[in-house]
Amino acid sequence: MSGDTDLALQAKAWPFEEARKLVARYAEKKPEKGYVLFETGYGPSGLPHMGTFGEVARTTMVRQAFQRMRPDLPTRLFAFSDDMDGFRKVPENVPNREMLAEHLHKPLTKVPDPFGKFESFGHHNNAMLRGFLDSFGFEYEFQSSTDWYTSGRFDQALLRVLERYDEIMAVMLPTLGEERQATYSPFLPVSPSTGRVLQVPILERNVDAGTIVFEDEDGRKVEAPVTGGHTKLQWKPDWAMRWFALGVDYEMAGKDLIPSVELGHKIVKILGGRPPEGFNYELFLDEKGQKISKSKGNGLTMEEWLRYAPPESLSLYMFNKPRAAKKLYFDVIPRAVDDYLTFISKFDALDPAQKMETPVWHIHNGSIPNDVKGTAGLTFGLLLNLAGAANAENAEVMWGFIRRYAPGASPETAPFLDRLVGYAVTYYQDFVKPTKRFRAPSEQERAALEDLRAVLAGLSAEAGAEEIQNQVFEVGKRHGFTELRAWFQALYEVLLGQTSGPRMGSFVQLYGVQETIALIDTALKPGGAEGGLG
Repeated sequence: MSGDTDLALQAKAWPFEEARKLVARYAEKKPEKGYVLFETGYGPSGLPHMGTFGEVARTTMVRQAFQRMRPDLPTRLFAFSDDMDGFRKVPENVPNREMLAEHLHKPLTKVPDPFGKFESFGHHNNAMLRGFLDSFGFEYEFQSSTDWYTSGRFDQALLRVLERYDEIMAVMLPTLGEERQATYSPFLPVSPSTGRVLQVPILERNVDAGTIVFEDEDGRKVEAPVTGGHTKLQWKPDWAMRWFALGVDYEMAGKDLIPSVELGHKIVKILGGRPPEGFNYELFLDEKGQKISKSKGNGLTMEEWLRYAPPESLSLYMFNKPRAAKKLYFDVIPRAVDDYLTFISKFDALDPAQKMETPVWHIHNGSIPNDVKGTAGLTFGLLLNLAGAANAENAEVMWGFIRRYAPGASPETAPFLDRLVGYAVTYYQDFVKPTKRFRAPSEQERAALEDLRAVLAGLSAEAGAEEIQNQVFEVGKRHGFTELRAWFQALYEVLLGQTSGPRMGSFVQLYGVQETIALIDTALKPGGAEGGLG
């Protein structure tokens, strides 16, 4: 056993805890299919979103952990698109909606692409999924439900569902309402006359012939094979059938799907298979603590997050406490970026066992890229405050200050820092600038600010962030701020026009002593604070 494997087997971070389930699953013998299969599911009736990213990112982390524990076992990750599902509702955000309405209930891969670019709407959304996953560098294999059904690769599993039909119905019917029970069948036949996926009662079953009889939309009785793409399963039996047919070993799901997972496990066992391992992650909440809903449009979208912060910070957010409900709104972004930078800065000093416990080990699969390390010690929060103090309209304004602070840094030598600068300017323009509210200082604060101005003016040119910070502390103490937090709060509100802010020593060093004195002068003028920074 290699040292790396031994450390992985003892690691406690949650992806290793999850991977340990798979180690136990194959402790006695290797999988007959020759590999351990991870799966994530995607419903291609819409575009990929935050949940899609989270599921693939977290599953990838478990996969990587398992690969360290059992390097002798190959692994695969299937990103499975349920693209044979019936097209139930025309989305609001697509062109040619009237045309789409004519194709309701057809398999998504039989609905014309409203954008006119792909073979079907399903193919269009599948392409979006692949482009989405590729943009993050995920290692996966795309799988299409339509392909598996129509190629016959699901045939044996579908015949097994037909054979165990009564047992599956006995599991499903108690979960349905009385009206739904009357017409329910695991099989959804595809109408030979209209091409639609039908929710109709099954009138007869012929297990030996592998067929079902149903009434088509034109009123004719039709006998059709359950194989070859002539039918599709309802989504809950379909999920279980897929686990059985593919031999899925691991798949996670949201907490809201726990009853469906439990149902799927029962059906897999009825089919003669083994349910996959996995866990149920908590859902995201908006800033009011309400569950995020695509239809409501509350909360933060993935596109919005990536407008203001790098994807690594989003991966960190997904890593942290996946079983705890987390608020997902704009104010969490700066903290996530700075937490990521902190983990990166400390990583190299850790021993190998400690490294495996940190989020960035799982984000980067144990190898931290050099290009995320060069940030000249600048935090995202500090960059945001620099953008605010400088009223930065673009990155070049920011780099004017940064070059003075860190003479060796430039967009070319520190590309990750340059990305952070761009994000900080955008975040400042969209969120901080519209909410800036300066206030005039109280008499106590005015006296302290005059003292601080004199102290800053008397600093040596070599004064560092720590010395400046200590001087700011001393000024607050001299002027009777028993709670020094109130002194710093005053600095943020009077000088920066916001309720929270940076470590002042670091800020002054970055922004410049003379520039900070100018901020104080503006605040001390009659009406100056309300006037802002120009």
